[in-house]
Amino acid sequence: MDRTIVRLGAGDADAATETLSAAFSHDPAMCWMFPDASVRTKRMPQLIRWMFHDHLRHGMVLGTPGCEVVTLWRPPGSVHEHAPLTPPALVRFVKMLGTAVLRAEKVDRMIGKHLPKGEQQFYLRMAGVRPDRQGQGLGGHAIRAGLAEADAAGFPAVLETATESNVGLYRSMGFELIDTWPVARTGPMFWTMVRPVPVS
Repeated sequence: MDRTIVRLGAGDADAATETLSAAFSHDPAMCWMFPDASVRTKRMPQLIRWMFHDHLRHGMVLGTPGCEVVTLWRPPGSVHEHAPLTPPALVRFVKMLGTAVLRAEKVDRMIGKHLPKGEQQFYLRMAGVRPDRQGQGLGGHAIRAGLAEADAAGFPAVLETATESNVGLYRSMGFELIDTWPVARTGPMFWTMVRPVPVS
């Protein structure tokens, strides 16, 4: 397996979607949006494929050439950017997500509310490793490649996770916990973390 971290493109959509869908199949936020496992198996890959292409347009996608690991980033200038929710866009999201559209919108709105203000930061939106390659350090390897770009540009990095066990991993990369919040009264908890610009 080639562990080189590269910028992925449109031709990697299938493999990247498969990796992220498998990696997030038991993610607390995804399970809250799609409580029924059979619906999640059908709908979640459509959402992730859309997110992949959205980050090709407005951010960057880093991973291994074989998409064993995939990370979605928003660089400065696009951190808080959202496509206008026009009637055609709303129809597209309803077709994509079905009845989960309201919970998906709630998650997205709450994430935006708890992200640090401003655009002078790199935002790690999603990171996932193919299940058969987990435990080999690939996730940290890919995330550090994105952090190197943030460091070179002189910007901090920010992320959120709905998996508490990830907090320690991100701490080991220099992230600091700045906020803990629930999506809704019955929804999952999120941990928002920031990695300051390293002092040289």
